[in-house]
Amino acid sequence: MKYGIYFAYWEKEWDADQASYIKKAKELGFDILEISCAALKDISKAGLDRFKETAKEYDMVLTAGYGPAANENLASADEAVVRHAIEFYTDILGKLEYLDIHTLGGGIYSYWPVDYSRPIDKKGDWERSVKNVRTVSRIAEDCGVDYCLEVLNRFEGYLLNTAKEAVQFIEEVGTPAVKVMLDTFHMNIEEDSMPDAILTAGDKLGHFHVGENNRRVPGKGNIPWAEIGKALDRAGYQGNVVMEPFVLTGGCVGSDIKIWREMLSDTSLEKLDEDAKNSVQFLRHVFGR
Repeated sequence: MKYGIYFAYWEKEWDADQASYIKKAKELGFDILEISCAALKDISKAGLDRFKETAKEYDMVLTAGYGPAANENLASADEAVVRHAIEFYTDILGKLEYLDIHTLGGGIYSYWPVDYSRPIDKKGDWERSVKNVRTVSRIAEDCGVDYCLEVLNRFEGYLLNTAKEAVQFIEEVGTPAVKVMLDTFHMNIEEDSMPDAILTAGDKLGHFHVGENNRRVPGKGNIPWAEIGKALDRAGYQGNVVMEPFVLTGGCVGSDIKIWREMLSDTSLEKLDEDAKNSVQFLRHVFGR
C-alpha cells in the first residue's frame, strides 16, 4: 500500500498553492499527496506542468478528491445542471489524465455540502445519479481514472451512507471504473462495524481515507486501527491509504468541515508536520504494510 495526505491539513482555504505541498509530504514520509479538483478548474497549462514536474521530481503519486458544487450535481433533476456537471467532469478527467492521476474520489455522484433546507428525493436522485455516473465513468475509464464514490455520513450526504449502499449503487452503474471509497471518519458515524464495512466493499474498494473520529491525524482518537488493518488485509486491499485530517479553525475549509473549536493546543507548522510524520509511521506499523 501507499500512504498519503490531503493538502488541506495545512490550509484554511481551498484555493491554496497545492503543488507546494508535494515536497513537504515527501519529506514527512508520504508516498502520495491528494489534491482538490478545485485547483484544476481554471488552471493554466503552466500550472498543470508545475504539478506534473514537481510530482516527478520528488517521485510522488498524486490523487484527487472533490466535493462538487450544486451546479455540478450529477443527481440533479435539472437537465441544465447535469449537462454542466458532465462538461465539468469531462474537463477535469482530461486534466487528471495529463497529470498521471489515476484516482478521483469524493461525493462525485451528488454535491457537497448538501443543502438540507431543500426537499430530499433520495429515490429520484439515486436513479438520476446512477445514469449520469455511468456516463461520466466511461469518460473516466478512457482517461485511466478510477471513479471512487465516497460513502459520507448523514450530515454531509444522503445518497450513500454505508458501504452496502455504495456496493448496490456501483452494481447498478455497472462500469469497471466506478469503485467504492470508504473513510474512517464517516464509517465511525454510520457503520455498525468498520471491519465488516471494509469486507462488504471487498474487491470494489478503490480508495481509502483515514482520519480519527475527531478529524485529527490517525493515532489521536478512538478509531480501532488494528482491526481496520486486519480487515484491509482480509479484503486483499493493496490500494492507497490517504489521511484527511482537519484541525484548523477559520477560512472556507474550517467552515465547510465544521471545525468550530481548536483541535490542537499547538497549531504551529512545526507541530502539524510532526504530527503528520508520526501518524504515517503509526499507520505503516499498525497496518503492517
